[in-house]
Amino acid sequence: PSGKMATNFTESDEKGQIMPLNNEQKKQYKSIGHDLKPVLIVAGNGLNEGVIAELERALTDHELIKVEIRSEDREERAAAIAELCKAGRAELVQTIGKKALIYRKNPQPNKQLSNIHRYK
Repeated sequence: PSGKMATNFTESDEKGQIMPLNNEQKKQYKSIGHDLKPVLIVAGNGLNEGVIAELERALTDHELIKVEIRSEDREERAAAIAELCKAGRAELVQTIGKKALIYRKNPQPNKQLSNIHRYK
């Protein structure tokens, strides 16, 4: 595989069209994500309701989160990450090994919790 994954974009322009993150944003988010610990770990049970609920909570609170996929199979990890992004309506920023950085804009972020606002 080319390493490209399905993404769901989180920003909208004035016409309501969804816009992908630009390279500058991705660079900034990767830099923030470097020091983040995974807040969500997907293990053998895959994406069950509990994982989806926690993903939803984490994205709402933090906007930018790191997740860990505990699978040895590269294709399984890629599929799980794509599924997480789809379920959370979030965009994949970066994957490194078993960890992925995903982002979803919160229109009313909590500045104490949002990783985007805390690290600006």
